[in-house]
Amino acid sequence: MSSDPTEDGTCHLDHQAGWSSASGASSMAVTTFIEPAAKSLRASPDDYRGAGRLAELPHPLKRPISAVVWGIRALFGIASLIVLLAILAAVPLINFLVLGYLLDAEGRLARTGKLRGAVPLLSLAPRLGAIALCVWLWLLPLRFLANAAADARLIDPAGRVTSRFDVLTTTLAVLIGVHLCFALARGGSVGCFFRPIKNVRWTIRQLRSGGYFDRAAAEISAFVAGLRLRHHFSLGVRGFAGAFAWLVVPTALFAAANRTEGLPILITVFGGILLIPVLAWLPFLQARFAAENRLRALFELRDVRRLFCRAPVAWLLATAAVYVLALPLYLLKIVLLPQDAMWFVTLVFIVSIYPARLLTGWAYGRAVRKERPAWFGVRWICRSLVEPLHVRFICLVFFPQFVGHHGKGVLFEHHAFLLPVPF
Repeated sequence: MSSDPTEDGTCHLDHQAGWSSASGASSMAVTTFIEPAAKSLRASPDDYRGAGRLAELPHPLKRPISAVVWGIRALFGIASLIVLLAILAAVPLINFLVLGYLLDAEGRLARTGKLRGAVPLLSLAPRLGAIALCVWLWLLPLRFLANAAADARLIDPAGRVTSRFDVLTTTLAVLIGVHLCFALARGGSVGCFFRPIKNVRWTIRQLRSGGYFDRAAAEISAFVAGLRLRHHFSLGVRGFAGAFAWLVVPTALFAAANRTEGLPILITVFGGILLIPVLAWLPFLQARFAAENRLRALFELRDVRRLFCRAPVAWLLATAAVYVLALPLYLLKIVLLPQDAMWFVTLVFIVSIYPARLLTGWAYGRAVRKERPAWFGVRWICRSLVEPLHVRFICLVFFPQFVGHHGKGVLFEHHAFLLPVPF
């Protein structure tokens, strides 16, 4: 059988003769590689749970109002999810949950090939967003009143106006707190937050009927189980550890130079050269890990290199998205913002990293599902385009250490693969 190897010698498939004309030994070798990869991409039941799948879009012509409502709900859910991830990403240790969530979304898209099933927790996000928005709206007048009371306390600490403000603030805080508890007890929908009397009546009926606390505990347990916190945290920790193992040595060498001459600059150049293949394959190694949920998959470089031959254009697009979207994030590291404003910075990080993760998962899944390698000319063109992209990216990320707040630490952050935070 004739071969059509790539420059790294990893493609041993004859796309002209086809699979049917392969010899016995070669066919066995190919089958050994294909079957585990295809099996690993079979969608798991978790990919189709209600907590992770977007509902079907109603027909826009037959049910236009339902389609509009579906679109508004989906957009609100995605926005709520992104904001929630941005807030969590600003909290140390909790940000491993965010990394795990991004990896989970990447793995779902790689397994299913469908964007509708690749956004975990999307069915829960609208309710979470509605609860957060309504609670914020109800606390807004309380904050205004508390600020007015603080101003009055500064002007006349022992005055009658200050005393009245304190009493009014305390009373309003108790009333709003009780109302929010009843609204959450009833389910936390938008209507629950604006019908306090109905909430009280509903709660009284539930208490009289008996078994309310058991039902509430079961609902809360199901809701927490749907979040899959342990799964996402474990996925984030293992994905971080595997990516860090790939990046730590070449990055340490890359950060060696303190001046532009002598041995340190040679070590830096050597570290940059080592980073080129790492940055070329690490996005897809993480996609493989996310799709199969195996730590060893993060180090199966040979299999990932073979997969490139089948979808080089998709891999080129994914690689460009990863590094083009990552570059602007280094600008946010020049000046360190206050800790209470860090969530807004992480919002930019999530909005930039999330699409790159999804595109990488799509490219990996597309490569696994294809049965033949692409034409060798397409592969060579894609290789010739992607290598300069890696070199330019490495050169550009070298300079923020001289103007950024974190100094050389900025080289070790690698937010496109590690934690999606600016610290």
